[in-house]
Amino acid sequence: MSDERFQTFLSQLKETNAGLDFYSDFAKIGENVSEIAFSLNTLNYLIGKSDIQSAVHVIWERDKRAFEVMDILIATRKKDSKLFLDAGQNARTIHSLFESEQGVVQFLEETGLADVFRQQKIKDLVDYVFGVETGLDSNARKNRSGFIMEKRVADILSAAHIPYEEQVSSRKFPLLEQVLGVDQKVFDFAIATPHKVYLMEVNFYSGGGSKLNETARSYTDVAPKVNSVPGFEFVWITDGQGWHSAKNKLQEAFAAIPGIYNLTTIDDFVKQLRGELC
Repeated sequence: MSDERFQTFLSQLKETNAGLDFYSDFAKIGENVSEIAFSLNTLNYLIGKSDIQSAVHVIWERDKRAFEVMDILIATRKKDSKLFLDAGQNARTIHSLFESEQGVVQFLEETGLADVFRQQKIKDLVDYVFGVETGLDSNARKNRSGFIMEKRVADILSAAHIPYEEQVSSRKFPLLEQVLGVDQKVFDFAIATPHKVYLMEVNFYSGGGSKLNETARSYTDVAPKVNSVPGFEFVWITDGQGWHSAKNKLQEAFAAIPGIYNLTTIDDFVKQLRGELC
């Protein structure tokens, strides 16, 4: 593509591809809370108790498993295996404290939760954890941005009545394995027309970072290999103003990949597909 067309492409990049449902996945948050709600309701017994150690003993005698969910109270998860230094300067997992009554009391006192409970700064742990989960869910936004872009493209294709497959392995096409090598490549979409098979990658970058350069470099390498096989074409649909921080690499990709589109120009690709499918 000419430099003028590249500059036009850059000018079309959007600030975001997110709707309001991007910011919090409340269905997922609700599921996470529901899974531990019984234990959280048991731990509600601690709220308002001045003698935390005695209150812990009461719960321990009845259902000590309730304490296994307490890591979420400080916005960590068991699977993360967060560490802390004990009095002997030894690294231990937070979750290891929940194996004994004294460990539970240590956790509550040293994190400050014991005072929070004594002073009743929290009224209900189920509601509290719903807020914690909402905060933790913000860490998933970066991944959701990619999923939103894939859904956007899928919706565009569906609206145009263009059949497609998602998450298609290169192993499905023996001819491609000859040029791509032994490593499996999974494409976001595959569209077969009477003329050729289009193998598509889709992404959106609202911010900069090394990932953009890696992506552009990777596709610059993959596209000529795919395009060298008769009946196949590599297509890249990308958007986001993050590309302004990596425009040199993106411009290099333009020279190697004829089929690059954004959310503005994807209509041109759709028209081409509909023409081939007629």
